[in-house]
Amino acid sequence: MSYINRRVPGADQYFPLNEPPIGSAYPKDVYPQNAELPTLFKPITIRGVTFKNRIFVSPMCQYSSDNGHATDWQLVHIGGYATRGVGAICLEATAVVPEGRISPEDAGLWTDSQIAPLKRIVNFAHAQGTIIGVQLAHAGRKASTYAPWVHSDIAKTWKAPTYVAGKDEGGWPDDVPGPSDIPFSDQYPKPKPMTEEDLQRVEDAFVQAVERCKQVGFDFIEIHGAHGYLFHEFLSPLSNVRTDQYGGPLENRLRWPLRVAQKARAAWDKPLFYRISATDWAEGPEQDTNGKWKQWGIEQSKIFTGELEKLGIDLIDCSSGGNWVKQKIDVGPGYQASSPAIRPLAFSTPFAEALKKAHPNLPIGTVGLITEAEQAESYLRDGKADVVFLARALIRDPHWAIRAAEKLGVAVKPANQYERGWVDMLTPARAGATSHERGGEQGTAKENLDQKQA
Repeated sequence: MSYINRRVPGADQYFPLNEPPIGSAYPKDVYPQNAELPTLFKPITIRGVTFKNRIFVSPMCQYSSDNGHATDWQLVHIGGYATRGVGAICLEATAVVPEGRISPEDAGLWTDSQIAPLKRIVNFAHAQGTIIGVQLAHAGRKASTYAPWVHSDIAKTWKAPTYVAGKDEGGWPDDVPGPSDIPFSDQYPKPKPMTEEDLQRVEDAFVQAVERCKQVGFDFIEIHGAHGYLFHEFLSPLSNVRTDQYGGPLENRLRWPLRVAQKARAAWDKPLFYRISATDWAEGPEQDTNGKWKQWGIEQSKIFTGELEKLGIDLIDCSSGGNWVKQKIDVGPGYQASSPAIRPLAFSTPFAEALKKAHPNLPIGTVGLITEAEQAESYLRDGKADVVFLARALIRDPHWAIRAAEKLGVAVKPANQYERGWVDMLTPARAGATSHERGGEQGTAKENLDQKQA
């Protein structure tokens, strides 16, 4: 028998092959404790694609692209997660048109030259056995704004007087579209109401971006319809006061977002996700006593989700907030929190649970200050959601998935290069293991032999 460090077949350079894939639970005949896996580590298959576990990397804007082109920052950022056991990675909000970026440094997929740097990232993730997708987006009235640390730092040593990135700063403050001319706040650009031609242009841009996703090699796409960005703006009566076929009654406000989703579905035969904000978190009821919708909320979200399911959307990524600058939310477990003026606050789990009850056959993802393995497992085990999306917990601990497995008593595959960091999880498991196997560390045997020979 030949013992060699086998390479990943078909990769464009040498990478050691991980068997099973990183983050996969070992078979029960190797590790008996894996006979009954926690739901968090049970595979899930969506439209023919099997995800090795249910820990998904949530899209995280990095504000580090060069005219929409991904850089080595994204390669390192995403590559780190691809080697550390997550079930899937969703790349950051990626604009389908230049004016759809949140900031001048946002990622984009509006031109063919942006394909190659993304393909490099996807190829690396695939070589590590990790499924990877992208969030296609348009920021709407929240476009042409500063990266968060440009506006202000968390240490509060400076703060800009506005969020608007001017033309001399790479912005486009006079070319910000929206459903109506209502700005997000007095520190944000005033949007121009979109004409029928504008709507068609953005619709076509989404379809063209989907075609580029095929060339990149993404495994899934998520449409960004949350956090006060363009599609959310059309859904909510707080930001959409149009009097044409795209405003007013709920049916009208749903019309264009559903039309874009339908076009994307027709162009893409792999899993298609949709991120929604389940509520605006504005004061007062979602609907008044006369039946008029006052703000976006969970009841309309249930209806919208049902329509998306009919179109063939494969998963709803449930978040909330971001469309109402005066939103107020008490933050706690199950929440996603940041400065409300910059990024949305989101309390997802109860809303995800409500969507799951309304649409039991549709996979639902939940987000929001999910920090502990037991917490994530409880949401899935109790049927409140089917997958968890994590961001800040993974920023703090990129090995969160494998640490979660360790806490839940599961033996999963670390990357070959990192196995020696997980000896406690891997060595005591097999029945009949010797004391040397239980206490030894990978790589020490040869070192001990060399010392004896010396």
